[in-house]
Amino acid sequence: MQINDSITVEHLKPKLDHLFELSGKKILAIEDTWDTSKGTPVFTVAGKYTTRGWTEWTQGFQFGSAILQFDATDDSQFLEIGRKNTVEKMAPHVSHIGVHDHGFNNVSTYGNLRRLMREGRIPHNDWELHFYELALKTSGAVQASRWSAIKDGKGYICSFNGPQSLFADTIRSLRSLALGHSLEHVLMGEGDIPISLLERLLHHSETTASYNVYYGAGRDAFDVCGRVAHESIFNMNDGSYRCSSTQQGYSPLTTWTRGLAWIIMGYAEQLEFFDTLTDDELEPYGGKSQAIAHMLKAATATSDFYIENTASDGIPYWDTGAPGLVKLGRYLERPAEPFNDIEPVDSSAATITAQGLIRLGNYLKQHGEIEAGKRYYQAGLTVADTLFSEPYLSESDDHQGLIVHSVYHRPNGWDYIPEGRKIPCGESSMWGDYHARELGVLLLREIERKPYLTFFS
Repeated sequence: MQINDSITVEHLKPKLDHLFELSGKKILAIEDTWDTSKGTPVFTVAGKYTTRGWTEWTQGFQFGSAILQFDATDDSQFLEIGRKNTVEKMAPHVSHIGVHDHGFNNVSTYGNLRRLMREGRIPHNDWELHFYELALKTSGAVQASRWSAIKDGKGYICSFNGPQSLFADTIRSLRSLALGHSLEHVLMGEGDIPISLLERLLHHSETTASYNVYYGAGRDAFDVCGRVAHESIFNMNDGSYRCSSTQQGYSPLTTWTRGLAWIIMGYAEQLEFFDTLTDDELEPYGGKSQAIAHMLKAATATSDFYIENTASDGIPYWDTGAPGLVKLGRYLERPAEPFNDIEPVDSSAATITAQGLIRLGNYLKQHGEIEAGKRYYQAGLTVADTLFSEPYLSESDDHQGLIVHSVYHRPNGWDYIPEGRKIPCGESSMWGDYHARELGVLLLREIERKPYLTFFS
């Protein structure tokens, strides 16, 4: 991609205002028409949100979007939508033992509401705050309990595929463990043995960095620095690593760009969180510098890979090894083409990555690495500038999505292909729309000099 070094966050203010103007209408349209008996809205088909049975991993994004809309606009109707639905519908997600998605569902709802109360944006109520915090403590412990031990004495939070499966996505569910730890909670095991949420967070983070992220060190014939494997497979008989795999990418040996995005965003957030921890808390893990070394290495390697393997305007195709890309010619040297007939782009990967790049850039600048930090920060602004304009911003009142040209599951063929087209295009996803709003709030707060947006407040 071509990083725009001259763009400023203030330059984006009119686009951000327009983003949230459109966002409010789309949230209300979904709220007015969605039949809750159908489950959770996942992605759009011909502009209307529909469900797709796999797991209910997007409900937190649905209600979290309303909370973010309130955060951006102070319009209390959206706070009420988010708060009411969180109380009435999110409890099963708190105690869900079968998924790796707690950081998506519960931090986006209970976590955002707690954050707003702690910031003084909504009236303080002790019992309401305790309710949110109890949900977050429980969510963190339940997520940490979904544990697979491996050969090196560490382990990981296993995906819904089973104990053998480590997903790149799960790096962002570490937010639930981080919040649980910050609330002084632990997971209680057999014999009343307390299990540290911070320790499990660190071990999962280290395992992901070791096996799902590549560093160009000759690990295999496809070891390109910054490449990400969506899934790592382990032998549960002895805990040894077996191979890379994927569920939603083209192949285990290519990089599914939304998996790449989760890694960039997840590690950038954890670097921010670990900045708040004391040396005493991290002394058992070798101290702060040792604890975060793998995070910084993974975040910078994957961010560099994204920049080097994304179209000039910052929007990636759905997989960097997708077989049809060769037919697009020198596609990295021009803006992404969402209406081509060969391979789809994935705007949702861009919404996630843009925020990760900005956070990583801010982190590095705060730690004295000014030039490196500026590069990632400007890359994030470049992506945001593209996303918040057509053809990615959905202007139509007849389309319930906010950011279009998102892709869900290309290998399974789940994405809607409009009549007359050959590949998916023009549709939205609940995670893409949520992260566009989260990115928008992050940038608006910077412009308005409000508290920096973090999940841990």
